[in-house]
Amino acid sequence: ELKTRRRGLEAWTELHAGFLGRAPDHVASCISGMYMGLDLFEAYDPARAKALADYYRYARDNDLYLTYVIINPQADRSKSAAEQQDPYLSTGIVDRDAEGITVRGAKMLATGGIMANEVFVTCIQPLPPGDEKYALSFAIPMNTKGLKILSRKSYEAGAPSVFDNPLSSRFDENDAVLYFDDVKVPWDRVFIVDSREMTGKQFHATPAHVYQNYQAQIRLSVKLKFLLGIAHRTAEVNGTMGFPQVRETLGQLAAEVAMIDAFVTAMEAKGSHYGRYFVPDRHTLYAAQTLAQQLYGKVLTTLRELAGGGMIMLPSSVQDFSNPELARLIGKTQQSPAASAEDKVKFYKMAWDAVGSEFASRHAQYEMFYAGASFVVKGHSFRTYDWAGATGLLDRMMGDYQLSDELAVAPGRAAE
Repeated sequence: ELKTRRRGLEAWTELHAGFLGRAPDHVASCISGMYMGLDLFEAYDPARAKALADYYRYARDNDLYLTYVIINPQADRSKSAAEQQDPYLSTGIVDRDAEGITVRGAKMLATGGIMANEVFVTCIQPLPPGDEKYALSFAIPMNTKGLKILSRKSYEAGAPSVFDNPLSSRFDENDAVLYFDDVKVPWDRVFIVDSREMTGKQFHATPAHVYQNYQAQIRLSVKLKFLLGIAHRTAEVNGTMGFPQVRETLGQLAAEVAMIDAFVTAMEAKGSHYGRYFVPDRHTLYAAQTLAQQLYGKVLTTLRELAGGGMIMLPSSVQDFSNPELARLIGKTQQSPAASAEDKVKFYKMAWDAVGSEFASRHAQYEMFYAGASFVVKGHSFRTYDWAGATGLLDRMMGDYQLSDELAVAPGRAAE
């Protein structure tokens, strides 16, 4: 079933080549993973567990597109949320009554928020003592009264045409800071309140974090395959496929992209049961994320090296083709042994939107940090690796011999 699900996720991702980082299947995977750990919620608070179970079924049955905001806005990062100059810079509880809780403050980063039906709000960052009012977990519609959406600049709005910006014109999911201006959240939408411990457990003691990032690695594997296609086509268009150094570069890229794909398969092969659910292997996931963070920027740099100036020296817009004289000159100057002038321009417009445009730059930043800062991801890898198995193997190998045994067999050897 896990493999079948992966094939479904791959098919969805191929529709956008992995450029929708928070497509509907991502947060859906998170909520599904939390539901798998419903027993933990029941031990914490049966009423909150019922709220989560009911919400899972509601979101599933109504095919909701969910986004989430799970980190606090950047301010003075040397201080906790409670220690900030404004105690409600980060979203916290300001009131509660028989109907629910009232929250105030900001959260980020609502990727896809402008398109989502609802938002899941919580905190994935560890909360120190004193931050109890920020230890919450809930979900509400994006049109809830008092919820303000502060979106970044739209790259789609700056795209003159699909031909000129084939990715940003169609797949700019946008990102936003959400501000909760005394928003009322009914109790049947509240999953955690006042518990720093449970706020962390909802991700890491249930399959939620693994399940959502398993989806993310599937998405990334498709995206890297798309970028590998750009690399191969670049060599074809430039007539460099026969160059040994180019084939070497493509071979290296192919191996690295295949590595991420192999990690996904390994997550499934090494998976285990969490209750009645079969989930991907946790450490293999974190190993994949650790290496993927290092790989994405390297792939982009390699694509730039393969293309040279080809991705830059392009017609200013599709309108240039409507001018007969300019179209004639484009035909003379945009030549290739493998493509017409129009097809070469079309390809390099796509390549630039994936590698060098403002949209592409945002994606480079996204792939570096969507899973957390590198030290966080490496910390997950450190915590979940089988160190006992590794050191046990070392100890068994060293346990086969002793210094005293060596001296007893050859007592005169030391003197020699």
